[in-house]
Amino acid sequence: MHRSRLVSGVVLAAVLASACARVQPHVTLPEIALGEPSFFPTLEAYAAAPIVGGNTVEILLNGEQIFPAKLAAIRSATKTITYAQYYYEDGLVSRDIAEALAERARAGVGVNVLLDSFGALLIPQEYVELMRRSGAHVVFFRPLRPFPGARSNNRMHRRILVVDGRVGLTGGSGVSRKWMGNGRTDGHWRETDVRIEGPAVRYLQGAFAENWLEATGMVLGGEPYYPAPLPPKGQAYVQVVRSSPAGGSFAMYTALLLAIASARKTIYITNPYFVLDAKMTEALLNARAAGARVVVLVPGKIDHNLVRQASRASFGDMLKAGIEIHEYRAALLHAKTIVIDGVWATVGSTNLDNRSFALNDELNAIFYSPAVAQRLEQAFRDDLEHSERVTYEAWSKRGIWDRVLEVVAFPIRDQL
Repeated sequence: MHRSRLVSGVVLAAVLASACARVQPHVTLPEIALGEPSFFPTLEAYAAAPIVGGNTVEILLNGEQIFPAKLAAIRSATKTITYAQYYYEDGLVSRDIAEALAERARAGVGVNVLLDSFGALLIPQEYVELMRRSGAHVVFFRPLRPFPGARSNNRMHRRILVVDGRVGLTGGSGVSRKWMGNGRTDGHWRETDVRIEGPAVRYLQGAFAENWLEATGMVLGGEPYYPAPLPPKGQAYVQVVRSSPAGGSFAMYTALLLAIASARKTIYITNPYFVLDAKMTEALLNARAAGARVVVLVPGKIDHNLVRQASRASFGDMLKAGIEIHEYRAALLHAKTIVIDGVWATVGSTNLDNRSFALNDELNAIFYSPAVAQRLEQAFRDDLEHSERVTYEAWSKRGIWDRVLEVVAFPIRDQL
């Protein structure tokens, strides 16, 4: 009952905040193309994040790759672990991660765990106590109150794991049994995360430190968190873009618009919450009109049906313009990736909706690497094999119940 009241309070705060929770208007976009000399400095300026070379990047597909990589990273720690997670509930892997973090804390590793108070509402208290008794610092971000204010609607949606300041993982996965498996079976979600080694890891650490400072007042620093120097590990250029709309940053929104506007050949989008505003829709339509192939992969089944209907309501203009839209059918699709022209790619926590752009703290890793882009393109093609293409004819004949849900979703689409 207490949890139900807290959730109701946050929902009420969301509705009250909806009138002002929107991104800064982007009226015009520059004429730039991927690869031209001005592209890097333009993206760096508006994302307020450097593009750094010398990184290795490993794409992790679904729980069968994500969780072993996370557990291996945690168990390898000798100095520090910083771990931010939006969603955490009970399950086999949930216990494994809590026990691994607790074991490292008992071994003398500095373990800092930051959980979003709303997303981790269902974490078993025994896991929290296990970690704390072992010496880990476990903190809940923006605790829920019986009578929350509008700020309670601004959640930490980031997923960050940094070990010894040298290895970083991020993406869209939560900690739950539904993220386990291969993403091809009903009940086991399709997800993409990424593991990074190299100089870019310090910027993942910086994003964690930003949220940790707000939650605790503690400033993390020194060699255990920021070892210097971080030598080059590979060839990939990486940009870590963090948005914190509560602090006035809409960096990911601007970065995505600039990247889409720069496309000349292909745009491949995978996203579970595809509720675009007018400007981003316009950017995709312009890219298609300029000759780029635009392919969008969205869920055929979803955990929030109103989100699906809010998304489908805007399919018409895109389908008529020649944008391809496919619905993933094998399981619930939760991956958040974009690949442009075979050289630019991103993996992260950001959904393509107003909540991610204007309300939540989000984080994406952007890669300027043909090798990384090609790996994600292959995963995209594999996912299409388990999807059904949406045609304009079928969309225009959707049922009355779908249309009713679209109308119901419209007033609250910015909060979905």
